Amino acid sequence: MMGGARRAESGFEIRSVYRPADVHEETGQPPERIGEPGDYPFTRGVYPTMYTQRPWTMRQYAGFGTASESNARYHQLIKAGTTGLSVAFDLPTQMGYDSDEYIAHGEVGKVGVAIDSVEDMRTLFDGIPLGDVSTSMTINAPASVLLLLYQIVAEEQGVDPARLTGTIQNDVLKEYIARGTYIYPPAHSLRLITDIFAYCKEVLPKWNTISISGYHMAEAGATPAQEIAFTLANGIEYVRGAIAAGLSVDDFAPRLAFFFVSRTSLLEEVAKFRAARRIWARVMKEEFGATKPKSLTLRFHTQTAGVQLTAQQPEVNMVRVTIQALAAVFGGTQSLHTNSYDEAIALPTEKAARLALRTQQVIAFESDLTATVDPFAGSYAVEAMTDEVEAAALALMAKVEERGGAVAAIEEGFQKSEIEETAYQNAREIDDGERVVVGLNRFTVDVEEPYEPLRVDPAIEEAQAARLARLRAERDDAEVRSALAELTETAKGTGNVLYPMKRALVARATVGEVCHALRSVWGTYVPSEVF
Repeated sequence: MMGGARRAESGFEIRSVYRPADVHEETGQPPERIGEPGDYPFTRGVYPTMYTQRPWTMRQYAGFGTASESNARYHQLIKAGTTGLSVAFDLPTQMGYDSDEYIAHGEVGKVGVAIDSVEDMRTLFDGIPLGDVSTSMTINAPASVLLLLYQIVAEEQGVDPARLTGTIQNDVLKEYIARGTYIYPPAHSLRLITDIFAYCKEVLPKWNTISISGYHMAEAGATPAQEIAFTLANGIEYVRGAIAAGLSVDDFAPRLAFFFVSRTSLLEEVAKFRAARRIWARVMKEEFGATKPKSLTLRFHTQTAGVQLTAQQPEVNMVRVTIQALAAVFGGTQSLHTNSYDEAIALPTEKAARLALRTQQVIAFESDLTATVDPFAGSYAVEAMTDEVEAAALALMAKVEERGGAVAAIEEGFQKSEIEETAYQNAREIDDGERVVVGLNRFTVDVEEPYEPLRVDPAIEEAQAARLARLRAERDDAEVRSALAELTETAKGTGNVLYPMKRALVARATVGEVCHALRSVWGTYVPSEVF
């Protein structure tokens, strides 16, 4: 925004000059010791050495069409230097439907890869040693199903599940707030998540069981303060649910992870990441009594802001992504995905995806940012902004608590309403020209250069249906029915549903069949009229 005092995305005024007296002015409390990296409350980072010994994990989010097409892209990314894979699933898979179901028509393979069975998962990771790579899967309501398919394929490769490393997003609460790919009602979704926590403690001890996400709230219009407030409130709800299910906080908390956006407002984003670490450390220590240092650390993945990319003059997105990546690195992220410059138009081309990865590599290996830990520590501006973002976030978290916690606030529509109000205000400012978007409402060109986007072949849907028909013809249907019956009985009780679920998937039950078995017991979530 131009003219007058400039305000941060979170609402506070950005001063033209910051001085020592501005630091901790917001709280009115004596300045807390900034501390050392790797020390409580982890404002300066979760590890003592951060990137001075090794850079962050460079992930590239990819997946489209069939499992074989996505597999080819993964091999290209690994060859280009990607150190972690990040899987995008198509909408039917995210919603727990098979590719040949009527509701999936027209969406198969469009926004990610179609995965219907263990055969698809086997193809997706063909030639990729799962014991040696870290894999993140952006999957929520059916997260348990996709995690088990991954484990089954790894075991087929001869990999001990205890060696597997990676993350499932598995954050259903934010789906009710901002994204919409939920299946079951909140209480049953929380039960499924705590079952995953318990299963992974026993079987997949190195796996990050949840990536509590603010990214999608930010894409829906949340400010940085709203993003971390509502994300951490959801995290608190998950911790309470796990403890209520009988789990010890220090048994599961070290495997919790978070997922945030990184915008072009670099200073505020750095402050946001620092504030989030500090809030979470205090919550885990003071509210939940966690004692392990790893239980107190907020480890997070970052993705650059897709919502800030423009279809107009798409090359300018390269600049935006670079600034956003710098904000994430200055903020101390543990892994990073950089968006491709053409993603506002269509699925990224191979060249654009490679350039996005090269952006991270230049920052890591050609700049001096990895030579020192937390280079913004002691900055009057960043320290003051950290306090202001923290205060704004804590005020919002208190409002969530007043409503009975994250689930109760979701059912009331509180978080969604707050985000929608902000999104509306942002849209008005862009339309009025108060908020400058280069190439969109200022510095425009009369004629855009032609661009040939990557397109998904609609024949993929027919091919997936044929694969499913072969699968059902070849498998032992009696064994599948027996396993699914065991799953539904377990879902009616209190047992861990992942064990019978794995049996069904080994028998080659499909993703849709497993999710329908749970739907038959738990039902599906229908938003109230407040939404």
